[in-house]
Amino acid sequence: MGQVNPTVGDLEHNCQTVLDYTRRAADAGAHIAVFPEMVVTGYPVEDLALRNAFVSASVKATHALAERLAAEGLGDLPVVVGFLSRREGLGARFGQPAGAPQNSAAVLHQGRVRLTSAKHHLPNYGVFDEFRNFVPGDTLAVVRVHGADIAFAVCEDLWQEGGPVTAVREARAGLLITLNGSPYERGKDDVRLALCQRRARETGAAVGYVNMSGAQDELIFEGDSLIVDSDGELVARAPQFEDFLLVTDLQLPEAPAPPLAAESAGGIRVVRYTVSEEPTAQYEPMEPVLTPRPDPASDIGEVYRALVVGLRDYVTKNGFRSVLVALSGGIDSALTAAIAVDAVGAAGVHGLLLPSRYSSDHSVADAEELVKRQGINGRTIPIAPIVTAFEDAVTLDGLAAENLQARVRGTLLMSLSNQEGHLVLATGNKSELATGYSTLYGDSVGGYAPIKDCWKTMVWELARWRNADAERRGEVPPIPENSIAKPPSAELRPDQLDTDSLPDYEVLDSLLDAYIGTDKGLLELTTAGYAPELVARVIRMVDRAEYKRRQYPPGPKISSRNLSRDRRVPITTRWTP
Repeated sequence: MGQVNPTVGDLEHNCQTVLDYTRRAADAGAHIAVFPEMVVTGYPVEDLALRNAFVSASVKATHALAERLAAEGLGDLPVVVGFLSRREGLGARFGQPAGAPQNSAAVLHQGRVRLTSAKHHLPNYGVFDEFRNFVPGDTLAVVRVHGADIAFAVCEDLWQEGGPVTAVREARAGLLITLNGSPYERGKDDVRLALCQRRARETGAAVGYVNMSGAQDELIFEGDSLIVDSDGELVARAPQFEDFLLVTDLQLPEAPAPPLAAESAGGIRVVRYTVSEEPTAQYEPMEPVLTPRPDPASDIGEVYRALVVGLRDYVTKNGFRSVLVALSGGIDSALTAAIAVDAVGAAGVHGLLLPSRYSSDHSVADAEELVKRQGINGRTIPIAPIVTAFEDAVTLDGLAAENLQARVRGTLLMSLSNQEGHLVLATGNKSELATGYSTLYGDSVGGYAPIKDCWKTMVWELARWRNADAERRGEVPPIPENSIAKPPSAELRPDQLDTDSLPDYEVLDSLLDAYIGTDKGLLELTTAGYAPELVARVIRMVDRAEYKRRQYPPGPKISSRNLSRDRRVPITTRWTP
């Protein structure tokens, strides 16, 4: 199973990756090589699926890949890839995507595409909108290799009842492999394993789950490819957040004689292709790969690694060589800088200190200490003279005067981005984004927001974990302890603290998670024990800030419900929960 990191639209590179991993699989003695969902095109392709030229390019690239595998001496090894195809012979129909694109799997063997089968269940929840982009398939692909039958399905087909997975038992396959582009969420690895174990017991077949790695825009793919036997026992498991070739030996039951006529199972048509009927000669199986979880007692390190992957791939896949971070001395910018260093290296991180007349001495000192600890490029531009020039031109007071400072900082960041080519990283967290505690065109500017989906309380957890991880490795903790310990403040007026405008973060984050994560309303939240006036206040802040969130840069999704594609609400509404 090739756990690889494709890039959307880079068909040549993606196919080269498949070829390289297939060669490694062949060298390891594999009898079949399987790659993730839509590996040829990258995933998700979103509305690129509606462009006929893109669909045609995917189909052409997949056929060319089959030919190239054979030309390079790999044609005898069956290879299964995900690609974007088109349902042939389907006329225009109201309510279906034009051109009938499909999210499909292809079996490549001896220079040809021998079999294709499309995803049956099209998810339309959370970040997914596949009813918009694809038409469903109605087949279960079964490939016979050395006398054993292997069935194939695509991602969501494993998660939903009915469809191809239900047909596996009737088709009497010994192994079910699903091709996946399954986005990361905190704690999803345990859910994924339990699902595979349940499906194995239901189908009576071993289950293989090959997932892609890397990141695409806001989605992170953690890998974590795995195989369980027909009893649900874990046989092999790949690491998280890295490319990996998982090679595993399985003993599968001998397949029954296939029917001569067209076959249907559970309302799904079974399509078959035979690679070889003869069983392999007995050989000594290799030791199984069972990658342990790095932090079995806590998944906060898993979240940190996901954020690093998300930023790394956004930077590299979009052609940036460096990032720019405004350093305030506070916890948010400190954590963002640490993630950036781990993602692109210290030489590619530029920290900008922008002290104002209200910046405390300890904040400036903490920011300077962070630059020193992390070895990044640091420079200081005091903004007081620039703010004064604005104030000489127009009279501002109150919130307008406070926000002016943030907007001066935002202007400087974006100007240096234009001048020097850095990607500006917004440093806001999910608590601020939810409540609107940020300044448009100020601290919200940037091209990517690494901690956008992290509650403020998680920001502290991540910072402590990163420092502890450095200490375990005998390194200097990257984040100054004072940045973690001191009360958070925007420092836009004298003695300002976040608690002047927001409830305590422990209470606030718990309430926000219930309102945003589970859609509980005023009555339900009050019944759960929150003070009615607090609930009403927080709901009002969240609902009024939707226009700000629409203008915030993208950032990596690590929760089950982020504040972007997972949660789509109108900006203009008079509904009060």
